[in-house]
Amino acid sequence: MAAIDHFLVNRTAAPSGGLGLELLEIAGGREDGIGITIVAGLLPGGNAQTSGILPGDSIVSLEVMDPEKKKFFEPIGTECLGYDKTVEAIIEQLPPNWELIKVTVKRLRRKPKVRVELQFPPSQGDPVEFIELFAGENLRRAMLVRGVKLNDDLSKRFDNGGSGNCGADGTCATCVVSVLEGAHLLSPQGLQEQQMLQKNPRWRMACKAIVGYGQQEGTLKLIVNPRQWN
Repeated sequence: MAAIDHFLVNRTAAPSGGLGLELLEIAGGREDGIGITIVAGLLPGGNAQTSGILPGDSIVSLEVMDPEKKKFFEPIGTECLGYDKTVEAIIEQLPPNWELIKVTVKRLRRKPKVRVELQFPPSQGDPVEFIELFAGENLRRAMLVRGVKLNDDLSKRFDNGGSGNCGADGTCATCVVSVLEGAHLLSPQGLQEQQMLQKNPRWRMACKAIVGYGQQEGTLKLIVNPRQWN
């Protein structure tokens, strides 16, 4: 997941120096100069050292401040260029007397993860299992994809008292889990779910729960098929 960030580089730390960025090509070698070049490091004492730019950032563009008009010139585009073309664009278009540059970068952001501990009914004889889910995943779908047997075939459906599951419509409640720890990591219950599970306040319908609510990280401890524990 990439996000666009903007940083200002003042030419104060090294008035006669450049940006103070070390660049690294991680994809390229094409005749047309297309590639991916990222910041490999920041020179100690360089102008960009305290700008907020980080190793791993990919430079999208540079905008030089016009000292007379107090506005930025047209951007110097460097996105999707190999190392040589990136350096060439900066050298050829960056004025030698620049004082302030706005650097636009793409930054890869680590998607928050939630560590989930799963405890199964003693009758199944399965050991405690640990899985990692990304924030934003639907709990039911994520568990099924990872091979967790979730829907309780021994429980009666909430809606009609029969067997089988509703396929994530939120009407049967056969996918309920009991939350031992980390309830705050799940999206809030809707009114229907609250009404269906009001006798079991620790229970959640996995099909209606989103993990990592609010982009939070942490540990979520669940009891799978809680009806079989009674």
